[in-house]
Amino acid sequence: MKMLCISGSPRGKQSNTFKLMEETLNAIKLHFTDAEAEYINLSDKDIRYCIGCGLCHRNLLQCPIKDDVSDILQKMLEADVIMFASPVYINHISAQLKALLDRSSPFIHCQMLLGKYGAAFATSGGGPHVMVLDYLEDYMISCGVQYVGGASGPMSEFDALKERARSLGTQIVEAVREGKKFPDQLAMMEVRRRFFKDAISLRKEQWAGEYGYWREKGWL
Repeated sequence: MKMLCISGSPRGKQSNTFKLMEETLNAIKLHFTDAEAEYINLSDKDIRYCIGCGLCHRNLLQCPIKDDVSDILQKMLEADVIMFASPVYINHISAQLKALLDRSSPFIHCQMLLGKYGAAFATSGGGPHVMVLDYLEDYMISCGVQYVGGASGPMSEFDALKERARSLGTQIVEAVREGKKFPDQLAMMEVRRRFFKDAISLRKEQWAGEYGYWREKGWL
């Protein structure tokens, strides 16, 4: 099993959300001793803003910007489990993580991460935090990832959050072993496929790469 753990905190390995994600990973490794895990701290990467050129839609996932994003997106395609961690910055994920996700729109148009499982983590200084998990859950489902769950809360509850993160690790293990299905999420994916079916068909020349992907999947 391949796990990809992406942290959007500018504090890198000193980040509390990074440490929270580690608790989940350690719990998973108790059951999958041969599990492969890779951590990506976006603070160590060159992540630039999307320029809206549309090349990634015409030529699937190609981008004129030469930075670290293409490699990270490829790792997401190869992973079995994807985890995102972010501090809460003004009721949202960090700018570093948002910049990465903005560069992955073909994942959403084509649900390119179908068959994977996901989890999310967020910490705040004391204010709201649930909206960050809600956003990451919606992103993952939009990409085809089945969202197992998340752990979020203020730093005053960090010990309880670590326990919740370890429990989440057990849930991920069970989901992977059982090939668990989340019917509500799968239904949402189907609704979104129906929406994008029309969008992809109408833009088959502008979005030629995505149109070809849909044809290969037999969705058109």
